Amino acid sequence: MFPARTQRVLRELRKTIKAAAPDAQETINYGIPTFALNGNLVHFAAFDEHIGFYPTPSAIVAFRKELAGYPGAKGSVQFPLDKPMPLRLITRIVKFRVAEQMKKRAAGKRKKK
Repeated sequence: MFPARTQRVLRELRKTIKAAAPDAQETINYGIPTFALNGNLVHFAAFDEHIGFYPTPSAIVAFRKELAGYPGAKGSVQFPLDKPMPLRLITRIVKFRVAEQMKKRAAGKRKKK
């Protein structure tokens, strides 16, 4: 179990993602909380010093300037727990991912016709 402050941050993050992607389903994938919409949308997880946020490589590339101050990798970013969570940025990233997934869904429907 995580400290109370980390739990609050996780609840706040979950609420932010839900608001940005109200049609997404909550699940557990790769052993961590995941929101899915026509496939995986975003994942997140708590660690001792940071929250890992996994919005896929395309979102990392699209928001590279805004994410430049945070450690990360190809499809992930680390938000330090000792700093405020960038909830507005997270909202924008989730909405970007929703748009990507809806395009993917539309493309899939066109192929089936």
